[in-house]
Amino acid sequence: MYNDFYRFREAPFNITPDPRFLFFSERHREAFNHILFGVKERKGFIQITGDVGAGKTTVCRAILKELGPTYRTALVLNPTMTSGQLLRTILTEFGLNPGRSDRVSSLDMLNEFLLHEAIIGNDVVLFIDEAQDLDWDLLEQVRLLSNLETEKSKLLQIVLLGQPELRDKLEQSNLRQLRQRITVRYHLKPLSREDTEAYIHHRLAVAGGNSRPLFTPWAVRRIYGYSRGVPRLINAVCDKTLLCGYVTGTDKLTAAHVKRAIRELEGNSP
Repeated sequence: MYNDFYRFREAPFNITPDPRFLFFSERHREAFNHILFGVKERKGFIQITGDVGAGKTTVCRAILKELGPTYRTALVLNPTMTSGQLLRTILTEFGLNPGRSDRVSSLDMLNEFLLHEAIIGNDVVLFIDEAQDLDWDLLEQVRLLSNLETEKSKLLQIVLLGQPELRDKLEQSNLRQLRQRITVRYHLKPLSREDTEAYIHHRLAVAGGNSRPLFTPWAVRRIYGYSRGVPRLINAVCDKTLLCGYVTGTDKLTAAHVKRAIRELEGNSP
């Protein structure tokens, strides 16, 4: 609605995890490098945690884009399923056709796929997003997948991305075998106030905004105060603030516009 008014090529603050809009703060760069290091060095298990909306999925998408043609990847977005469903989903994400195979047949199919990829020189990486939703049985199933290996290396690298509850879950004594196999860990914290301002300007620039700042310094302060540096919340309040500016016919967005946007987001609009 407001794209033409502000002369954007596209909306700058969509909440979808588009890697083109990824702002590499120091913290996001560290998360990206931790994953990349773990995958390239074949560390087996990698754990990335962060609060809701911190940018984990966007970093994951950027990694998928970064990995070259010698990597076969699968991304499981909703791991709330049975053990058999999880296996079949993984196979499907790798481009295989498990049909209604039972667990043993699915494991055999996965093992054959992994051995074939190893022979032709490809690495295979499984990403599981929202991994805090995996129950203990499914986490044990994931651990067992890491047993697929040759004498020299693991056949499958596994990246677990989840909210802080994932760390708490993995501290349970009955999951110590899995916890001990995770050699690369990183917790993605929210952006600082300075990074929040840079994040906003970055997304405006990617969307095609002109060089003149739309948000005043006090508007940015108000945005940070509301979002506490969580990218998803920054996107939500900036999007609503741009709409407020469009409705009032201004391209100078002040703290008052942000305040109005927050009221509407919270359902308290007059």
